Amino acid sequence: MALDLETREQLIDTVRRFVTERLRPLEAKVSEDDAIPDEVLAEMRELGLYGLSIPEEFGGLDLSMEDECLVVVELGRTSPAFRSAFGTNVGIGSQGLVMFGTDAQKAKYLPGIASGEIITSFALTEPEAGSDSANVQTRAVRDGDHYVLNGVKRFITNANKADLFTVMTRTDPSKPGAGGVTALLVERDLPGLSVGKPEKKMGQQGAHICDVNFDNVRVPVENRLGREGEGFKVAMQVLDKGRLHISALCVGVAERLIADSVAYATERKQFGQAISNFQLIQGMIADSKTESLAAKALTMETARKRDAGQSVTMEAAAAKYFASEMVGKVADRAVQIFGGAGYVADHGIERFYRDVRIFRIYEGTSQVQQVVIARETLKRGG
Repeated sequence: MALDLETREQLIDTVRRFVTERLRPLEAKVSEDDAIPDEVLAEMRELGLYGLSIPEEFGGLDLSMEDECLVVVELGRTSPAFRSAFGTNVGIGSQGLVMFGTDAQKAKYLPGIASGEIITSFALTEPEAGSDSANVQTRAVRDGDHYVLNGVKRFITNANKADLFTVMTRTDPSKPGAGGVTALLVERDLPGLSVGKPEKKMGQQGAHICDVNFDNVRVPVENRLGREGEGFKVAMQVLDKGRLHISALCVGVAERLIADSVAYATERKQFGQAISNFQLIQGMIADSKTESLAAKALTMETARKRDAGQSVTMEAAAAKYFASEMVGKVADRAVQIFGGAGYVADHGIERFYRDVRIFRIYEGTSQVQQVVIARETLKRGG
């Protein structure tokens, strides 16, 4: 649902102040502790951040894609780990249920997801299935009114906190590729489900990824999303939306880094003047600003198309590809502008440099986005 302009501005202003006054002062602590304080998570719940995309009837804000992107841009102005705490609830961990869930499934889970009482995860990636998402090996065998689920999922965001997993599993081994994959809603406390320790990562400390193991987990048939064999369809539609969300996040991080670079370049003096006076520094700032504006324009245009009911598979892939590559370049230039100060931890620039690297990998690598863009363009004839 699109907000009226006044309400939208009030929401964006509230999120902007929360980011500036509450989250940014905690960035170094969250990175050092590899944890977001519980009181901050409670404040996020109070603000409704866990339910940005959940329908109003279930307690969410039910934002349009455009409004969600505008809010996420603001959230990008601080460490991405903060957004990750509720990101799966807003995106890939809930949207399969929103789009394909039955009335009973929605009534059971969505109110808790919107309030943040239920944390969700999206379990697609496996040791042998990441970019090749149709190569899912996790198996679910029908046994009466249950599926018996076995396998391992890898690098699953928020798995250590999750209460509900959307799991992509192969229910028909006779059908290779996408055709035999089904989506199941799997509750954390089912016997046989276990979660590994959080991985040590390059960046985004405070956001956690873990293995999820399924050992003869009995999942009720009523927890299936859509029909058998529709799991890939569920995943792809969820990822279309998720890619726009990540695109907006990349724009927000880029805008933060550009602002920090401008502030530093204005204050830092070399050869008797501020380095912002040097044209080679100005060139880096100009490139970063231009690319950030282009990414934002593409993201918002695609969000509006999705809100209008148009298919945006190609455009969402293009936005995610361009925005994630863009923020990597912006972060690199920020380190260069800060010089030695950008390489040490004091200013946080090196942390953002590490944090943004994952954007070119998760929810589809840049190479996967290129394949999607080319495939869809060829289908359309240009």
